[in-house]
Amino acid sequence: MKTSEMKDSKFLRKEDVGAGALFTVEGIEQHNVAMQGADQELRWCMKLVEAEKTLVLNSTNIQLCEKIFGSDDTDEWIGHKIVLYTDPNVSYAGKIVGGIRVRAPRIAKPTIAPKVAPVQAPALRRAAVADVELEAEAGAAADALDPDCPF
Repeated sequence: MKTSEMKDSKFLRKEDVGAGALFTVEGIEQHNVAMQGADQELRWCMKLVEAEKTLVLNSTNIQLCEKIFGSDDTDEWIGHKIVLYTDPNVSYAGKIVGGIRVRAPRIAKPTIAPKVAPVQAPALRRAAVADVELEAEAGAAADALDPDCPF
């Protein structure tokens, strides 16, 4: 057993989300995040439909959520999808420790049925092939962000 599995927490940890997990925002609420016996420390947390634990929101993730959802009104975040993933570059207290980051889900690209075109002259055909190759390269670059995460 790993020591990280021995620590029980009522809040999401980086080990809980891995490379990426899709969630639906259920609400935003305050929770006491202080250790047992310590003075109360209230922090804003995101309640998620698909998780028993809540996500403690830090300043960076709050700002990212504002951009993802297009609003600083947390009531407008409810019902929307969000991806939580482990970012190994998150720092805390001056040390890189890794943590949870948020991002928008990827939008599926619509499939375009090939057009049946009349016979073209060779020069026009080469230009059309070049356009298709450029579109394929752009799509591959967008998918290269995280090839293991399907959303």
